[in-house]
Amino acid sequence: MRTEQVEDWLSRLASAGPAPGGGAAAAMHAAMAAALVEMVCNFTVGRPNYAEHESLVRRVCEEATELRRQAVELADADARAFTAVTEAYKLSKDSEHDRMARAAAIQGALVMAAAVPVRTAEVASRVLELVERIIGRSNASVLSDLAVSASSAGAALASASVHVEVNRASINSPEVADRLGDAVARIEKAIESAHRISTDVRVRISRATPAAR
Repeated sequence: MRTEQVEDWLSRLASAGPAPGGGAAAAMHAAMAAALVEMVCNFTVGRPNYAEHESLVRRVCEEATELRRQAVELADADARAFTAVTEAYKLSKDSEHDRMARAAAIQGALVMAAAVPVRTAEVASRVLELVERIIGRSNASVLSDLAVSASSAGAALASASVHVEVNRASINSPEVADRLGDAVARIEKAIESAHRISTDVRVRISRATPAAR
């Protein structure tokens, strides 16, 4: 993802190939959400009107940069995890030993595949926290981009939730399934936060004077 052209990646996403897929797209939503936070910060740092918040905004920008890096890595990790699942399903079923080994490989791959969207959701949730920290403390001329960041993070969360559930449905371990169920519950709460934050920003925009914009 770090060296690939956007159009090339989208073409692979659109193809009939096994990866990238929806999980990688979720991670890219999180990456875009983080990048938008960085953009707002960069439009704020050095502006006299926001000097009192500059220290905070700089810290937020650094955190957003790191989260963007993690999200891009998760896009690649999701592609690898899904490929591992498809490869596990291709293993031999000729003997009882083969079938047992195949079943174990599938379960292991599914657990790993479920872990990636959980991490993606964690990154998206942290991006939302950054958005909240700089609302009202960053350049008002790019306030709408914070709403888009929150919406992108919300899309990442909703997509991640689906992929956790898809893998969870095929996992045999009750303990792992329960743990993933708890993760989905946390993600759903974060989705509500994304909607709330986006709505808050939109209300602020509607109340802003033309001069403030």
